[in-house]
Amino acid sequence: MGLQIDLHAKLKEYFGFDNFKGNQEQIIKNVLAGNNTFVLMPTGGGKSLCYQLPALILDGTAIVISPLIALMKNQVDAMRSFSASEGVAHFMNSSLSKSDILKVKEDVLSGKTKLLYVAPESLTKESNIEFLRKVRISFFAVDEAHCISEWGHDFRTEYRKIRPIVEQIGKAPIIALTATATPKVQHDIQKNLDMQDAQVFKSSFNRSNLYYEVRPKVDPTKDIIKFIKNNEGKSGIIYCLSRKKVEELTEVLCVNGIKAASYHAGMDASARSANQDKFLMEEVNVIVATIAFGMGIDKPDVRFVIHYDIPKSLEGYYQETGRAGRDGGEGYCLTFYSYKDIQKLEKFMQGKPIAEQEIGKQLLMETVSYAETSLCRRKVLLHYFGENYDEENCGACDNCLFPKKEFEGKEYLIDALNAILEVKEKFKVDHMVNILLGETDSMIKSYHHDELESFGVGSEKNVQFWNMVFRRALIANYIEKDIEQYGVIKLTEKGHEFLKEPKDFMLMEDHNFEESEEKLQEKGGVSALDNTLFAILKDLRKKIAKKNNLPPYVIFQDPSLEDMCTNYPITLEELANIQGVGSGKAQKYGQEFVEVIKQYVEDNEIERAQDLVVKTVANKSKFKVYIIQNIDRQIDLEDIASAEGLTFEELIKEMEAIVFSGTKLNIDYYINQILDEEQQQEIMDYFMEAKSDNIGDAYDEFEGDYSEEDLRLMRLKLHSKHGN
Repeated sequence: MGLQIDLHAKLKEYFGFDNFKGNQEQIIKNVLAGNNTFVLMPTGGGKSLCYQLPALILDGTAIVISPLIALMKNQVDAMRSFSASEGVAHFMNSSLSKSDILKVKEDVLSGKTKLLYVAPESLTKESNIEFLRKVRISFFAVDEAHCISEWGHDFRTEYRKIRPIVEQIGKAPIIALTATATPKVQHDIQKNLDMQDAQVFKSSFNRSNLYYEVRPKVDPTKDIIKFIKNNEGKSGIIYCLSRKKVEELTEVLCVNGIKAASYHAGMDASARSANQDKFLMEEVNVIVATIAFGMGIDKPDVRFVIHYDIPKSLEGYYQETGRAGRDGGEGYCLTFYSYKDIQKLEKFMQGKPIAEQEIGKQLLMETVSYAETSLCRRKVLLHYFGENYDEENCGACDNCLFPKKEFEGKEYLIDALNAILEVKEKFKVDHMVNILLGETDSMIKSYHHDELESFGVGSEKNVQFWNMVFRRALIANYIEKDIEQYGVIKLTEKGHEFLKEPKDFMLMEDHNFEESEEKLQEKGGVSALDNTLFAILKDLRKKIAKKNNLPPYVIFQDPSLEDMCTNYPITLEELANIQGVGSGKAQKYGQEFVEVIKQYVEDNEIERAQDLVVKTVANKSKFKVYIIQNIDRQIDLEDIASAEGLTFEELIKEMEAIVFSGTKLNIDYYINQILDEEQQQEIMDYFMEAKSDNIGDAYDEFEGDYSEEDLRLMRLKLHSKHGN
């Protein structure tokens, strides 16, 4: 238990957070225990904390291998803003001068540096290997680990050399991290880093705050301008596949009064980095970019990501859309799709090695099926990453909000599964579709598949229809893809059972993107709390950020500002209790904030929540003394209520008034009669993790397993124990 309390204290001390997110705590404990660790966590889930915190705690220096110079600089700046010592984090890459490198090496050898970020290219240099052999290394962190796999959306050959170099430098545990990996890529990473023994921590890839929409690409530029005008002042990224399109679109947006800038590999480095900074510092609202942009970006309040062109793979799409709403706020992901773009992409692939073309086509077909599907987009996306999403309607994608009509498809599924068995489970979907349609291409002839019973049984339907049947079968887990021979489909146990005993199987017609559809309605935005103060604080943050040459969110993130706009902290002590601030940050950046808030509170005669709580709640319970005395004597709550002529509901209200005003009540003796230890723990765990202690939310979460009274009593216990 000691370790846990310690970890929370360290988290608060270094980063100003009260609680870990998701499975961060288990991951960190695994790293501290010196084990190999593999982390799959979506963007915004708090990946970097998983190696930053243990690096600060452990002896020695952690070596973080990261593919992008911009990303390193961001992370090093962020780490330094949390710490008093400048040398706590450094990076080593081609952008440094000789004297810079000497300074870095000096800090590392003296033991000041807890995190050293290196590019994989720098790692392969003989002189650097020599240097690192002299360093006490706590562990290696391989960030963006999907770069190792050819099936990943961002394959880099130098990533394949990491393991042998680690061997040369000296043994230390490895933590590999990626924000996107299909089962196939995950398998590749572990094999290549020789860490099959690693404990794997996989967070859900569901980003519930993101809204997914795919529109037909009829007049995308006009649509985009209209969309941005409807979302005035919000930050967004627009991805295009070609540099030419990036330049053209940026120009059109600027002419239309939208603050936009470009970012692509054809620009010189200084122009690129200047535009990136303008975006971070909120001098421009929109960045139009090729996919080269974004991995180096850690901006939490990007409100929309638009794909002008469909990405080459679903992994790329997930990574890019994942840059929206990293602070948990609104994130709108809009993609424009036309099949012509896919044909263009296939043309680009010609001339590449055959194996690469094969992989590229496979990945592209997954994207097509995502774009054209009528299924819940979340379901399709999560299934691609090996995760089942069981909700019938996610409520946050175009397909769930505007569903298509369903029809019975049992017979079609039987035909599809029988065809797979007939070819001995050795072929991919496109070949299976050709068999069912009765197409006689060279492959069908050479395998004599035109002699099969299944040949042509589905000829009255089209390619799109049969693709949809196979996709539905995959998601319903009747068939699966082989990991080793990617794309070859086989029946699962569930598929074999279905053939023995067929049952209903509902299908939906897919979107026909050739016919332009009705445009989907715009989705509403999020609003801050005290909007006026929020705007003032954002300006102040921008000013301080500029002065310190840092992105605004390094000073304070949006959720922290929103918290300030609810609680109006006017002393540094109060500011330290604001979400995500902590005493270090309050000391470092807080003074001007509390002064501005204090002035604002006085000018607008605002009664602050702190004052209100004390005034209104303190003596609310007129039965206070009686209740406290009888609870001390462990009298049954029902008896206390009836003696005072209260209903049980009224008694709980009185108890809440007592506890919320700062008095402890120990009602364990009563709770132990109605809930066993396991049930209590389950409710406690929920409240400790939940964003708020709202009873309605808790009731929904447990789907009515616990009564409202049970939950309110447990909330009382929690507040008594931790709040007072």
